[in-house]
Amino acid sequence: MSKKLKGVCVGAGYFSRFHYEAWARIPEVAIVAICNRSTDKAQEIADEHEIPRVTSIGDFEKVLCEEKPDFVDIITPPETHLELCQIAARQGVDIICQKPLAPTYEETVELAALAQKSSGRFMIHENWRWQPWYRELKRVIEAGTLGEIYHFSMQTRLGDGWGEDAYLARQPFFRDYPRLFTFETEVHFLDTFRFLFGEMKSIYARTGRRNPVIKGEDSALIVCEMENGITAMLDANRYNECEADDPRYTFGKFRIEGNTGHLEMNEEGHMQIKLLGQPSVAHAYEHEKRQFAGDCVHALQQHFVTSVFNDTPFESTAEDYLKSVQLVEQAYRSAAENRVVAGSL
Repeated sequence: MSKKLKGVCVGAGYFSRFHYEAWARIPEVAIVAICNRSTDKAQEIADEHEIPRVTSIGDFEKVLCEEKPDFVDIITPPETHLELCQIAARQGVDIICQKPLAPTYEETVELAALAQKSSGRFMIHENWRWQPWYRELKRVIEAGTLGEIYHFSMQTRLGDGWGEDAYLARQPFFRDYPRLFTFETEVHFLDTFRFLFGEMKSIYARTGRRNPVIKGEDSALIVCEMENGITAMLDANRYNECEADDPRYTFGKFRIEGNTGHLEMNEEGHMQIKLLGQPSVAHAYEHEKRQFAGDCVHALQQHFVTSVFNDTPFESTAEDYLKSVQLVEQAYRSAAENRVVAGSL
C-alpha cells in the first residue's frame, strides 16, 4: 500500500485518545486535521501526534472542502453524530462513527438511511467484537473444539459507577444519560453476541439503578435466545467491583459450554479449556494490555483501512449495527414490561 489515506477527525474527548494513538500506528493513514469544540484540547492531541491543523467544530465542512480527505472519524457525543454525518455525506467521503450512533432509535434509523444513500462508505466504531479474546473465541467455536455450543454467560462488574463522584473523572456525561447501561454499554455485548452466535430470536432483560446520583440504569441482567438455539446471558453492573486489578481490560469474565466441554476466561484474559472427562488445560492466544481493551481500537481501525484499500465490506456497517440497536430497544421494552420480547420492532 503506497498511498496514504487522508483523515479528518472530529472530537478530542476522553476516548478519542485511543483513536489518535491507533491512527498514528497505521502507516497507511495520515490524519491532517482535528475539529473540536475546545481547540485547546485538540491542540494538545495535535502536538502529540504531529497533526498539522486544528479548528473549531463549526469549521468542519470548510475543512472537508479544503483538505479533501478520504475519510472522517467522528468521535463526538451521540447527539452530534447526525449533523456531522450529514455534512460528511454531502462531501462523499468515507465515514467511521463512534457508537452510540444517535441518542434515539429514530435518529439511528435516519443515520442508517443516510449511510445507505451516501456515495461514501460508512462504518460504525464498534470495537468490542475486536477485543482479542472474542476473536479467539470465535476461532475456537468455528474449529469445533467444544462441539455443539448451547450456552454462553458473561459476568461484568466494572466498579466505576459508585459514589457521589461516579463517572466524573472519565465520562461525566454518563451521569445525565436517562438511559445508560443498556444504551451505552450493553449494546457492545449484544453486538458481540451477534458476532459470535448469529442473530437473536428473543430477549429478556431486567435493569436497575444502584447509584441514586445518576439518572439512568447502571445494571442489567439479560437472557438472549439465539436463532440457532444457543442461550447467551449477560449479568452486569457498573456499580459493584470485581477482584481484577484492571476491570476495564476484558470488562468481565465468561464461560461457554458445548456438548464436548467448556471454555472459561477470567478478567485477565486467561483462557482454560476443559473437555468432558479430561483435565483443564490453558489455552494460549495473543493478547496484551495495550491501550484500550486489548488494543481493540487499533484492530478495528486497521480493519477499516484494509477494507477501504481492498474494497471489501466492513464488519460493522450502519445497516448491520441497526440490528444491535433494535435489540437495545427490545431490552428496554422487556425490562419495562417484565416479559420476553421476540420478533422485530
